[in-house]
Amino acid sequence: MDDQQADGSVARPGHIRSFVLRQGRVSAAQQRYREAMMGRIGVPYVAAPVDLDEVFGRAAPQILEIGFGMGETSAAIAARHPEQDYLGIEVHTPGVGSLCKLVAEMGLANQRIIQHDAVEVLREMIAPATLAGIHIFFPDPWPKKRHHKRRLLQPALVSLLASRLRPGGYLHSATDWQDYAEQMLSVLSSEALLENTAPGFSPRPDYRPQTKFEQRGLRLGHGVWDLVFRRRIDSIDKSESNRQNQLP
Repeated sequence: MDDQQADGSVARPGHIRSFVLRQGRVSAAQQRYREAMMGRIGVPYVAAPVDLDEVFGRAAPQILEIGFGMGETSAAIAARHPEQDYLGIEVHTPGVGSLCKLVAEMGLANQRIIQHDAVEVLREMIAPATLAGIHIFFPDPWPKKRHHKRRLLQPALVSLLASRLRPGGYLHSATDWQDYAEQMLSVLSSEALLENTAPGFSPRPDYRPQTKFEQRGLRLGHGVWDLVFRRRIDSIDKSESNRQNQLP
């Protein structure tokens, strides 16, 4: 495609994607629930700020999740914290259908979904100083060195993420790749709007449940690294125009 990407996003010069749209198999149940639920909990992409209070039908702390996979963790967190609202971004249809199914089965009223490129959603749809929190759990590690430029958490994006947090809002990321964890720690620590809530890596917060995959890895001796940063209460935001120019 020339201008339009497979996820509906518009190609921009130099915009490096952190994901690959694979032709994953969509089960009949995932497709059925996606078709039934996205009209209710789906948020269409628009190139303009959205009123999240209107999206959820109430005023409550709003948490954004980037790349929710098959949605098990997202649904579990939303179920445990009905006092907060959760907006998940995912480009892959099987995962979107899976979370739609969980939302329907669990009767969740505080989960919404955007199926679109997260960078464009953050840039265009989320107003500055809006979010109470951001979750980025186990993003693609792109383990080959030549692919590290595709890793999601790069300085320009971290700057954009920080700007969308309200003062005191948190950014929680987790990975099971040590070199990516170290890169995350370096990049997050370099962002002037953020401060670490721990001396380095953080203990896993109670609200993040362990997945079966993670539990198996821990039994095999694999590490998992959590990082929890907060936007400084007294932070002075950078200009939006400078940030837009820096984004990949």
